[in-house]
Amino acid sequence: MPVPIFLYHQISTPPAYKTPFRSMIVSPESFRRQMGWLKRLGYQGLSLRECMPYITGQKAGKVAAITFDDGFVNVYQNAMPVLREFGFTATNFFVSNQIGGSNEWDRPLGVLPAACMDADQIRQWLSAGHEVGAHTMDHVHLSELPEEQAFEQLLSCKEKLEAITGEVVDSFAYPYGDQNDKVRELVRKAGYGVAGGTDRRRAAGSDDLMNLPRLTVRRDDTSLHFIAKCLLR
Repeated sequence: MPVPIFLYHQISTPPAYKTPFRSMIVSPESFRRQMGWLKRLGYQGLSLRECMPYITGQKAGKVAAITFDDGFVNVYQNAMPVLREFGFTATNFFVSNQIGGSNEWDRPLGVLPAACMDADQIRQWLSAGHEVGAHTMDHVHLSELPEEQAFEQLLSCKEKLEAITGEVVDSFAYPYGDQNDKVRELVRKAGYGVAGGTDRRRAAGSDDLMNLPRLTVRRDDTSLHFIAKCLLR
């Protein structure tokens, strides 16, 4: 059974009309409604790590992976209580050089500043049953870097997160969805077992584990849009 892997960024009150990348900010009310739909449709929301046996066919069941890119504090504040309410777990992919910082990579695009989780919040995220994943050191376009620098972005991010959590970090997500054959090989070489991309469909056992598809959830997705992403893609 194909598994939907949902991709969120921020869970917060969306900013004013025409603010750059406003669509990437889902309101707490919408997020809670979407998690409610998952429950009503019979899905168990899980981290990507917990979903992998279902994607590869080792387990059977109706599950969905819930993932967040960038490690924003508003996910800690607004999404984590909802996940707890529904008994769901999730994966958050962290930008290691902005732990306790903000979305510096977005600022040249005019995106409003948003705080990123600090080390203590990351550990609390982990202790709540969620997964810590990696998203490079600096939220870079990996395909545009020399191979040595790209590998450093991958390996150092993994090592820093493992030092914070005391656990192996196995999951990775490509910033901007930017990857190619060479980048995927570097992700394997850095020691990751699975990587999330941005192809818009549900994941199946035939997919490359270094480029699993994910379904982006946007600010203006209605309940019907969200249900369609669960069932039809």
